[in-house]
Amino acid sequence: MISNRVNNIKPSLTIATNMKAQELKRSGKDVIVLAAGEPDFDTPDHIKSAAIEAINKGFTKYVPGKGTPDLQVAIQKKFQRDNNLDYELGNITVGVGGKHIIYNAFSATINQGDEVIIPAPYWVSYPDIVILNDGKPIIVECGEQNGFKITPEDLEKNISSKTKWLMLNSPSNPTGSMYTKEELVAIGDVLKSYENIYILSDDIYEKIVYDTNDFKTIAEVCPFLKERTLTMNGLSKSYCMTGWRVGYAAGPVSLINAMNKVQSQNVSSTASISMAASVEALNGDQSFIISNNESFLRRRNLVVKHLNETPGLSCRTPEGAFYVFASCKGVLGKTTESGKKLLTDGDFMDYLLEEVGVAGVQGSAFGLEGFFRISYATSDSILEDACQRIKTACSKLS
Repeated sequence: MISNRVNNIKPSLTIATNMKAQELKRSGKDVIVLAAGEPDFDTPDHIKSAAIEAINKGFTKYVPGKGTPDLQVAIQKKFQRDNNLDYELGNITVGVGGKHIIYNAFSATINQGDEVIIPAPYWVSYPDIVILNDGKPIIVECGEQNGFKITPEDLEKNISSKTKWLMLNSPSNPTGSMYTKEELVAIGDVLKSYENIYILSDDIYEKIVYDTNDFKTIAEVCPFLKERTLTMNGLSKSYCMTGWRVGYAAGPVSLINAMNKVQSQNVSSTASISMAASVEALNGDQSFIISNNESFLRRRNLVVKHLNETPGLSCRTPEGAFYVFASCKGVLGKTTESGKKLLTDGDFMDYLLEEVGVAGVQGSAFGLEGFFRISYATSDSILEDACQRIKTACSKLS
């Protein structure tokens, strides 16, 4: 009854972990949920007002799947303003969130057995979206010593005659790592020789960047790759619009047309009201992003400090996004007070949830064993409490 394609994939572990933790909270258990990739800030008022105005004006009919003319122009201006990328409107498409953009791209291009190179740690959905479209994920482990980023040498080693795409995500979910301009240029130099490989640049955390780090996207710094790069972004993270479900992308016309064809037969479009809100988000006041990032930065520093003070744990300082990807290798092999040995990062996450009520996601869900991801997109007081609980739990191990 169920297709092999569906049987070959796993449910999203981040969603599953978040749902499990929320169920425990509803049952009365004291649980701090740090598993979801969602800002705790509300959608800014000027964006909500634009949506309300659209409703009141009756903007509630079908809209073009590729985006309304106003939204396409707003996206076009955004790419010019923020990324020095010039696109015609025919190069732009809009989807039901960033995940949908990625799905449409792979559905439009992958044939049976085509390979997609995915640096690990990766966002949990990348490999399964490839598998759902009859492709083969080629997972390239990128260790902490390289900042969790793929090197040109590792990229070259994993390219084959079947390679169709390279996935890049910067700043990264789950690690918060960012590729520098120089690192992107070095990757581009490798790809010069492989004209049949497309690049999908997932820039969803573009505006959540800290310290002196300077965001660049690969089509910007490697113009010769622009005609085979799909630059994807969305409103969920920086604009606190996770529930509005708006992703967008720009790329070569042939690819965009194929993606629009796929979308015409699956969801048609995201909501008209969401599109109206997105126009205001991209064109309107951006100052709240600076304010939000100041909070994220303070929270990042708090969590990194506490985790690095906890015996058996350590983590590097993320350059962007709102996650830490911490090593728990120092506690693996230890035993809980109840006598259970922690053999995997999944065991450690189960222990934190059951012992002190902190929900995070094990690194193996992102393709790298021995780590765990927690989101710091919540209040300082909650994060302080969570970190103290983690310290307590680790102190009980022997």
